[in-house]
Amino acid sequence: MDNCIKWPEGKKSAVMFTFDLDGDCTWENGNRGLPNGAKYLKSLSVGQYGPKRCVDRILEKLDKYGVKATFFIPGLTAERYPEVVKRIAAADHEIGHHGYAHERFADHSVQEQIEIIEKAQKIYKELIGHEVQGFRTPSGDWSVETPKLLYERGIMYSSSMRGDDRPYRTIIDGKETDMIEIPTKWEVDDYVATAYHMYPAEPKGQDRISSYKLVEDNFRREFEGHYRLGLCISYMNHPQVIGTPGKIQILDHLLEYISSKDDVWIATGSEIANWYRSNTPIKEVRQ
Repeated sequence: MDNCIKWPEGKKSAVMFTFDLDGDCTWENGNRGLPNGAKYLKSLSVGQYGPKRCVDRILEKLDKYGVKATFFIPGLTAERYPEVVKRIAAADHEIGHHGYAHERFADHSVQEQIEIIEKAQKIYKELIGHEVQGFRTPSGDWSVETPKLLYERGIMYSSSMRGDDRPYRTIIDGKETDMIEIPTKWEVDDYVATAYHMYPAEPKGQDRISSYKLVEDNFRREFEGHYRLGLCISYMNHPQVIGTPGKIQILDHLLEYISSKDDVWIATGSEIANWYRSNTPIKEVRQ
């Protein structure tokens, strides 16, 4: 039986809209494994399309429905597109940590991870006037040490893991902490559903450009399930994917449908984490 959470103001469920603004970082990383990968300029242009054209479409849709979202942005992308980051922040959306160059934290030493965390935080502070509180691990994984390294450097929540459909306190050194995890799911990741490229191959089998109608139906059904059970859903989108002239309609329809429900709490990552932290006491973890 699902353990329903009592959300603010008697709301039935919670929804978090997020956007991973990777820019060209992902494609640069992928190209490194290819012969003459640095010359694959079309690959880089896929990532550049996100900040160059898609972010503003997304901001327009969010403004249309009065929804505040969280944008997880690698530090390198923030350096390359500072005005885009400033526009996002000026519209009162949240900026979150997404590594420096979209590197896999699991592949780096403790000291390297510290350098990545602190380097990106410095960039965010220079651009928007403060360090950020939220984090999403790039490329889907982190090392055992990563949560502690983040928490010690001011990160108060993450939206990286898959093991629940409710927020929970992160266990560090065997104890529950004030660092909140807001899990997401592959089923609500637009990249998994419709991202496509040839060099480097994405997906590797080159066998997927999904029906937009079916993707929208999947996203909506996941919301309806979370809503029915009183849970928290975190949509994980990527501007270069969801922000095309065709796929932006998926986002538009989803925002219209969810925002029309008076008993749904749509919030940023920090808002959800802060509320959960204040309303859920720390429990002792059995060893």
